[in-house]
Parts: sequence; C-alpha cells; structure tokens
Amino acid sequence: MASDDGTKKPKPHHKVKAKAKEQTAGFIDFVREQGIVGLAIGFIVGTQARVLVDALTNGFINPLVGLVLPGGGSLVGRTFTVTVGSQTAVFGWGLFVYALIDFLIIAAVIYFVFKWLRLDKLDKKK
Repeated sequence: MASDDGTKKPKPHHKVKAKAKEQTAGFIDFVREQGIVGLAIGFIVGTQARVLVDALTNGFINPLVGLVLPGGGSLVGRTFTVTVGSQTAVFGWGLFVYALIDFLIIAAVIYFVFKWLRLDKLDKKK
C-alpha cells in the first residue's frame, strides 16, 4: 500500500504484532528476573509438604501425644473451660498445640531442604 508521497505504509497488523512481541518479551524477562517460576514451584512443593506434614502429625504425633496425655484421645480435641460469673468460654489449647507442632515441622523441613540444596549460596542476577 503506497501513500501520497510514494512511500509504503506498514500494514497496521504488523505494528500490533511488534507491540505484542515486545510486551511478551518484557513479561518473560520479568518472570526470569523476579524468579516467579521458582516461586510457583516453591508454592506447589510447599503445598505438598503441608499434606505430608499433616499426615505425619495425624498418623504419628497426635496418637503419641494421646498416649502420654491422661485419658488418651486426640490432641486436637483437648480444651479447658473458664467460667466467669454466669458465662463460660471453652479454649481449644490442643488445636493450638497441634498447629504449633505442624508449623515447627514445616519450618524444620523448609530449613533443612534449603540447606541441603545449598540455596543460601545462590546469588541473584545482577
């Protein structure tokens, strides 16, 4: 297609393609520089680690604690009641301890995997 001065005008869709390619390249650079892929992989692995830790806590730790505690049973169901006047409140201390054990196990797993893979030695791109 020629203009009035005899020069060829680029077709409009070429500009759109070039702009889209430029934006896509910018996004890919962003993903590489910011480690988004690593973050996504870490999120997926962390989710699966959570499932594994839940199984460990439910299958082994909770029954062991139940053997030690008087009356047996599950740690999650442990509560104490406080009565003030005519009002009572039930506190689920067992659920809190269970969540704390879960957190400590997950933190330890993350720490040891981080050290085992020597991720603390990696430098970010400059």
